[in-house]
Amino acid sequence: QVQLVESGGGLVQAGGSLRLSCAASGRTFSDYAMGWFRRTPRKEREFVAAISWIGVSTRYADSVKGRFTISRDNAKNTLSLQMNSLKPEDTAVYYCAAGGGSRWPPLNYDYWGQGTQVTVSS
Repeated sequence: QVQLVESGGGLVQAGGSLRLSCAASGRTFSDYAMGWFRRTPRKEREFVAAISWIGVSTRYADSVKGRFTISRDNAKNTLSLQMNSLKPEDTAVYYCAAGGGSRWPPLNYDYWGQGTQVTVSS
């Protein structure tokens, strides 16, 4: 089992920045590729970004590429998402997730956090 707890959400004006964090506990953090997802009231859950086991590889949704940066600190069991140039359409609940298996990018994510709300005002 892996427990994931997100933090860092909040209300920000368009053009501003936020940094989300995800604290992991349980199994060895570096055994998992990690991802960020988001869900808005009108959309299905969508992929935001992913990072490989030791951070060598990353992937981003086209909608956030160049604005968001995913990173991880395996010594601190922490995943982060730096979000810059935020737009109102980035408003969503953001979730971190731990990917099972050995494929990159992960086909499935086995563990999920409870989510943190990000609201971007225009």
